[in-house]
Amino acid sequence: MEKYRIGPMLILAIGILIFDQVTKFLVTTQMSLGESIPVIGETLQITSHRNSGAAWGMFEDRMLFFYIITVIVIGFLIYLYKTEASNNLMMQIGIAMLLAGAIGNFIDRLLFQEVVDFVDVMIINYDFPIFNVADSALTVGVIILLIEVFITGKGKETK
Repeated sequence: MEKYRIGPMLILAIGILIFDQVTKFLVTTQMSLGESIPVIGETLQITSHRNSGAAWGMFEDRMLFFYIITVIVIGFLIYLYKTEASNNLMMQIGIAMLLAGAIGNFIDRLLFQEVVDFVDVMIINYDFPIFNVADSALTVGVIILLIEVFITGKGKETK
């Protein structure tokens, strides 16, 4: 019998989505564009930034492209959840995080035609591109799926 953890995964995805949208709302309403607030000196700052593209500013101002790709990705993730993630908690968590991240940035693109970014990190001497909670959820979700598929169980169902 297939076992889906839709309830807890839905709560996880909605929780991430709410956290993403609340943090973006706070940045847009409480900070000026370009303003930075140091958290750990220059290593970690909250910086009000907007991105009309994807990571590292790729595909700037191509909203129709992002709308189409996001709808396809969300559909694929739902399909993957239903067909491959039954009885596999790690895949369910990874997919829930990917869904939350994709939807979080999709909301920004629909409402503002750009994504609100604010986590500004300096890694040694490299100023990493500014990102947000949705981006973090996408990254962690991908890492979880990669670990699950290629390292721990090759995506096999756990009993």
